[in-house]
Amino acid sequence: MNEKTLLDTIASGESSRIQFKADFKNPNQLAAEMVALANSSGGRILVGVNDDGSITGLLAPDIGRLNQLISNVASQLVHPPINPITENMRFEQGLVIIIEIPAGISKPYMDNQGAIWVKSGADKRKVTAREEMQRLFQSEGLVYADEVPVPHSSIADIEPSVFRTYYENRYEESLEESGLPLPRLLENLHLFRNEQLTLSGLLLFGKAPQLLKPAFMIKAAVWPGNEIDIEHYIDSQDISGTLSAVFEQTLSFISRNLRRVQQGQSVNSLGKLEIPKIAIEEMIVNALLHRDYFISAPIKVFVFDNRIEIISPGHLPNNLTLANIRHGISSMRNPVLVSHAIHLLPYRGLGTGIRRAYKAWQAIDFIDDREGNQFQVIIDRQ
Repeated sequence: MNEKTLLDTIASGESSRIQFKADFKNPNQLAAEMVALANSSGGRILVGVNDDGSITGLLAPDIGRLNQLISNVASQLVHPPINPITENMRFEQGLVIIIEIPAGISKPYMDNQGAIWVKSGADKRKVTAREEMQRLFQSEGLVYADEVPVPHSSIADIEPSVFRTYYENRYEESLEESGLPLPRLLENLHLFRNEQLTLSGLLLFGKAPQLLKPAFMIKAAVWPGNEIDIEHYIDSQDISGTLSAVFEQTLSFISRNLRRVQQGQSVNSLGKLEIPKIAIEEMIVNALLHRDYFISAPIKVFVFDNRIEIISPGHLPNNLTLANIRHGISSMRNPVLVSHAIHLLPYRGLGTGIRRAYKAWQAIDFIDDREGNQFQVIIDRQ
């Protein structure tokens, strides 16, 4: 970084990736700042700069003291340890240390007291909510929401006929031929654990999944015009049930609110949907299987005059980008759910769904909203 770039950075003020500090003398304070950046997107701490952006500068003895402090904190007070890079830059007021903290590859990071810190705008905050901690562990593949047992559920919440049909179609044998009691069979399939259904078991085969997990539904609405109007709507539906039922009902809701075009067919024909059915199917399946189930919020489906929006809780997982997913690169957030859904939904996996949707209908855009922690699909109706 050269002097002009650093001055431009300082002039722009603090952000979620840039932090100003006049000095550090408290190692725990420095550890918290390092942890917050490592748990987020990484960034820089500029030491020798006041909160208002004025440069106070550091003396030569300060540099030696701070470099030793940075090394000790990064290796002993941050868990797991990190490897910051430092750079010194001289100004008329004195020296400024630039501490570069890379985005962590072993999240979540903790300070010496076991506290997890994340960035919140230009500030940092301690993570205390269980769901947020679970999402951090999920990002590193240490825990998956679809394998977590659902409190207050039991084997009685399974719809036996639905599971029986699924099992016999997939494995080509009856439940009796398996030679295992139902609880053991469900455990082997990661659908039952600790005398409770896992989230996968409940969502795939539960009698009434939303009684225990009311947020895991789809809220659908059709609005006149191209903006949300809470006082006026054309159609709306709260869609619940198993994932298979939710998929079918959502596809039906969208289809009945789209135009049909003749596309060379006779006037007596029903006509084809204005948007190819496969594009709609792929985006619904993508929302159901890849949403973040550690977030207690519904998927939203909005139909406007000029577009369809499908909004899923949770931004893209891990290091996935919009460019990645357009090229078929995927990361499974809910591996158990996906492994069973292949046999229940029109899902082919391997990251091909978005590519198939694009091939059928190119007027599809995506917004990976990391601040709002949601993923948005926009399908133009043209």
